[in-house]
Amino acid sequence: MKIKDKEAKKNLSAEELRAELLRLKEKRFKLRIKHKVTPLTNPLELRSLRRDIARLKTWIREKL
Repeated sequence: MKIKDKEAKKNLSAEELRAELLRLKEKRFKLRIKHKVTPLTNPLELRSLRRDIARLKTWIREKL
C-alpha cells in the first residue's frame, strides 16, 4: 500500500474500512486458490495483502 493510499484509507470511517477489509479478504482468497492451481508470477503479493488486511484491522480497532 502506498503512502498516499495509507493516509487516505486511515481517515475513512469504520464502516468504509470494514468494506475495504472484506474486499481485500476476497482478493486474498482468490489469489490463494489461484496460487494452488498455478504458481503466481508475484507470490509476494500474498504477503502484501496479508499485511494490508492486518493494517486495516488495526485501524478499525483504533476507531472503536
